[in-house]
Amino acid sequence: MRILLCNDDGYFAPGIELLARALSEMAAITVVAPERDRSGASNSLTLDRPLSLKRAANGFYYVNGTPTDCVHLAVTGMLEGLPDMVVSGINIGANMGDDTIYSGTVAAATEGFLLGVPSLAISLCSKEGAHFATAARVACELVAMLQKQSLSEPVLLNVNVPDVPWEQLRGTVVTRLGKRHKAEPVVRTVSPRNETVYWVGAAGAAQDAGEGTDFYAVQNDQVSVTPLQIDLTHNGQLSLVREWLAR
Repeated sequence: MRILLCNDDGYFAPGIELLARALSEMAAITVVAPERDRSGASNSLTLDRPLSLKRAANGFYYVNGTPTDCVHLAVTGMLEGLPDMVVSGINIGANMGDDTIYSGTVAAATEGFLLGVPSLAISLCSKEGAHFATAARVACELVAMLQKQSLSEPVLLNVNVPDVPWEQLRGTVVTRLGKRHKAEPVVRTVSPRNETVYWVGAAGAAQDAGEGTDFYAVQNDQVSVTPLQIDLTHNGQLSLVREWLAR
């Protein structure tokens, strides 16, 4: 089995190093990750300059671009054949609800999915990163399940793991994306050069976080697995817009 491993925190991040080590016991691993932290890069591709591919001392490859660039470059130009799976992570911090729109971690997995490869995005739901080993073990179990019994079509799974010891996990559940309140306002401040600058505010609190959502699962120490799709068509409004245009 061949796995392409990526992330959005950069090739030097502890989460990707630990995950590569864990997955290498069950598959041949190629790591292609951004040269720096590209959190929030979403599905952006770099089209205004060339990309460079370099190899670090530990064997990981890194690219001066986004997570999407990394997977696209690897699958369409670097690797000799399609990988059997793309795994993105382990991200430090949750990617639930609206986060998935902005997440570079989810974007890397999405690019693999768009290229026809089963893909997983793995996130550890805290900023402390106390239990990366728990998330790595969850990732290995999901990969093993997909290897043993593949699904009938390419799949894109968004996986969020509570930052607790393995023994404290209360199972794995299939969830839907919840929804947050709107983000906090931007933070206005002054730079050392006396220029007014703005920091994007924190994500809002969860609004739709009831039973069945990813927020609810993680809050209750359960691993959340959400199948995602890429079709943005609002099918429920097709007739409405047709009628509006026909007036």
